[in-house]
Amino acid sequence: MKKILIANRGEIARRIIRTCNRLGIETVAIHSEADGDLPYVSEATEAVLIGPNPVVQSYLQVDKIIEEAKKHGVDGIHPGYGLLSENADFARKVAEAGMTFIGPSSDIIEKMGDKIESRRTMIQAGVPVVPGTEEGVTTLQEALQEAEAIGYPLMLKASAGGGGIGMVRCESEQALTQQFESVKNRAKAYFGDDVVYLEKFIADARHIEVQIFGDHHGNLVHLYERNCSVQRRNQKVIEESPSPNLPQEVRERLCEAALQAGKAVNYTNAGTVEFIVDANNEFYFLEMNTRLQVEHPVTEEVTGLDLVEWQLNVADGEKLPAQETIQTHGHAIEYRVYAEDPKTFFPSPGKLEKLQWGEGARIETGYEEGNLVTPFYDPMISKVIIHGADRDEALSKSQAFFNDVTINGVKTNISLFKEFIGSEQFISGDYATAVLSQWMEKKKEEHTL
Repeated sequence: MKKILIANRGEIARRIIRTCNRLGIETVAIHSEADGDLPYVSEATEAVLIGPNPVVQSYLQVDKIIEEAKKHGVDGIHPGYGLLSENADFARKVAEAGMTFIGPSSDIIEKMGDKIESRRTMIQAGVPVVPGTEEGVTTLQEALQEAEAIGYPLMLKASAGGGGIGMVRCESEQALTQQFESVKNRAKAYFGDDVVYLEKFIADARHIEVQIFGDHHGNLVHLYERNCSVQRRNQKVIEESPSPNLPQEVRERLCEAALQAGKAVNYTNAGTVEFIVDANNEFYFLEMNTRLQVEHPVTEEVTGLDLVEWQLNVADGEKLPAQETIQTHGHAIEYRVYAEDPKTFFPSPGKLEKLQWGEGARIETGYEEGNLVTPFYDPMISKVIIHGADRDEALSKSQAFFNDVTINGVKTNISLFKEFIGSEQFISGDYATAVLSQWMEKKKEEHTL
């Protein structure tokens, strides 16, 4: 490929452009009216105004994006993450237009994007799956009957959901009754599909995922695992690799199960198999993300590989290296810096009056000082990725880094990171998905947050 269009914005568009520049590949950036001044727009070879600020009128305009791609003579389209990255119709239309979709096929995206279908596929492949419904539940009465068999607490989830959206924990029949229609409506609004299902809630769970890659020659490899258990509102905020306090034998079985999952659908390009790991180190398939993950730099830092370059190579028909050549070195931690109130997590849009980073970190950001964080999109300002010879060094470097960060003009979660990464819970590495909310509740009780 000589020229690609990036069907995304901000940080990930900038990240893709950087690799393309290094490889001598020209890039076409698309942007809404609100994003015209962001760095990625000027860093691309060419840029196109795709529409007004709302995503449905700009970044989700499938036919318009493909039309612009044709006009600019691109060979392929990279969807980044979020937006259209897991839209099977988009992937199909890109291929029909004679361009390369830089990701898995539309068939794979469709199969894995439907969480109920993906559960069925994994059960057939022999991959452990969280107990739950194998079909969608359409009425409250049906949900209550299924819940009685599964047992409380449980998770009510949107089948087409992702990113923590359309997912609610229900502790009782009363909670399920209260939440059922709300989750269905939210699923319909966000994903155009109101199908929901039930899953057993696994207590004291860790969220651990495995990066996989497949080529068009039948080769499939893993790039080890990432722990994504520090979350707020079911969304990841800190990820690290290797996963602390995970026995090597369990790590190996997780990676093998991820390959098993990938082989079940003849997976190609970058993908992530997500698991829930309980207190006894038993693990269960959660979902497969058919795209590059937000947290892919964690894997890049420990393997020394460029996953965007791998995506481009695979899309171009190249073979992947053998599994035994993929090694890890040291420990990496990623922190997602958001323009949000650190106590409530409400977005805090505004102008970045000052944006000063510390030393010793890889910064992936869609912004520069003076840019506006608008209310139209996800409020993530940057990803901070810190690598150390081991976890202790990575933690020490993290604390030094955040002490030197200054961001003025918007509220951020920097203060939360500064306190939390020094907490006993995080330093121990022995934490589950509720760790951040539990820590915050304790600090509020002590009146120190």
